[in-house]
Amino acid sequence: MTARVALYARYSSDQQREASIADQLRLCREHAAREAWEIAGSYQDAGISGASLVLRPGIQQLMHDAQAGLFQLLLAEALDRISRDQADIATLYKQLQFCGVPIVTLTEGAISELHVGLKGTMNALFLKDLALKTRRGLRGRVEAGKSGGGLCYGYRVVKRLDAHGAQVTGERAIDAKQAAVIRRIFRDFAAGVGPRAIAKRLNDQNIPGPARQLWNDTTIRGQGRRGTGLINNELYIGRLV
Repeated sequence: MTARVALYARYSSDQQREASIADQLRLCREHAAREAWEIAGSYQDAGISGASLVLRPGIQQLMHDAQAGLFQLLLAEALDRISRDQADIATLYKQLQFCGVPIVTLTEGAISELHVGLKGTMNALFLKDLALKTRRGLRGRVEAGKSGGGLCYGYRVVKRLDAHGAQVTGERAIDAKQAAVIRRIFRDFAAGVGPRAIAKRLNDQNIPGPARQLWNDTTIRGQGRRGTGLINNELYIGRLV
């Protein structure tokens, strides 16, 4: 009987391309063809960290389908594509074993308890080292006057290369269209219009909010103590926190 196999692929960092997922799946399909396995489906998580399974819709759907018996084998490029967290790897391995679904990767082959223990420990150390390097890099960006965090409404990412051909990170530019909306919000708020009323006016005029979502009062007012919300964002007065 031909084994029904599920493929899984993931990429996370800025250094990887979205095509990385297509590359991973292509290699997995080629391997499945050599083994005469039937591909039951493919699952993916794009631009998502491997440090947790919880916030990854692709892996969550994969687990649901494994429990439903839709496939008998999981194939990925490498174990760290599935997860880098030691506890998550162990949990996933145990759950798939319960469903009768072994894990096979192109890098490690058939995954056993030994792989889970050793690779999990190595990946945990990798994540710890990556976190330290990331914090160091973010601090360096902020000290250079660049953005060390996510992109907020009213700005766009500047993509350019330096003199050595390396990608420059942490630079922003004002988005003129969104900046006009921000100035309008501050003018209305200063005139005594409440956040809920401001949000309603913007929605009534079909002006998209951050991430192209609808406006709501919490988007505008946030929490003062935590510095969240548009009117509490000190970047709008030129202060980079």
